[in-house]
Amino acid sequence: MVLVTSMLQGPYGSLDRDRHLVRLPITGFAVGTVLLPLGGLLVCLFISLMYHFEEATYTHCKVTNYLPSISAAISRVPERYIWRCCIGLHSAPRFLMSAVYFNFYRSHFGTKLVELGLCVLVLICSLVENSGLLLLTYVSSTETYVVHKNGFIAFIASSLLHMLGTCRLWQVIQRFHINSEEVTSYRWKVRLFIFNVACCLAAAYFFRRHNKFCEGGFYTLFALCEYLVVFSNMAFHMTAFWDFRSEEVTVATPPEDKRY
Repeated sequence: MVLVTSMLQGPYGSLDRDRHLVRLPITGFAVGTVLLPLGGLLVCLFISLMYHFEEATYTHCKVTNYLPSISAAISRVPERYIWRCCIGLHSAPRFLMSAVYFNFYRSHFGTKLVELGLCVLVLICSLVENSGLLLLTYVSSTETYVVHKNGFIAFIASSLLHMLGTCRLWQVIQRFHINSEEVTSYRWKVRLFIFNVACCLAAAYFFRRHNKFCEGGFYTLFALCEYLVVFSNMAFHMTAFWDFRSEEVTVATPPEDKRY
């Protein structure tokens, strides 16, 4: 059983303490969840540039290119297995955080139907985003390009909708709940969302221009913007550091009298 509880609660009795197997501040839980894909991506990019530079930076136009796309950086060995391991390990905590946020929003909006509907949409987008990431991770572009491409589209589209919906919910929250951490979280969410959209548009422009004119260096600019899209997405999820600063994740055993 996994629970999210407040660290501000009173001390546990001896029996309750025995039932708690793991108690981890949710701030550390969120940071660790983000560091897994971040570290995995940086390692994959380093290996690709150091040992697979020619293959990773190759383009169909055969023009000058200095950076691999993320798809190229995670499609070779050992990069493929490093990335899959990191994404696989981080996916379960991501699904858990989606449920935590959904419960958090429900507790704030009560019976407000519009906001509750948006909460459901944000939850669905979060689940699709994580599922799309798993799909594009475990089906590389060199194996089945169409499946990889569809996973990437699902990831990007749901990610943008998730961030937009989240910013709207936090705009409402920070109106009625005066808390400096909530205000800080909302402002960073908006900044990161705007930055993410700008990077997505820039990446689409450079990718289209590269495919249409085959100009040297434009695929490098596309790859750089692609990195920034992913990094800003990770940073957006990292704002859970402010959202749940006083909370913790608890792994516990059920009480003896409720076991069957």
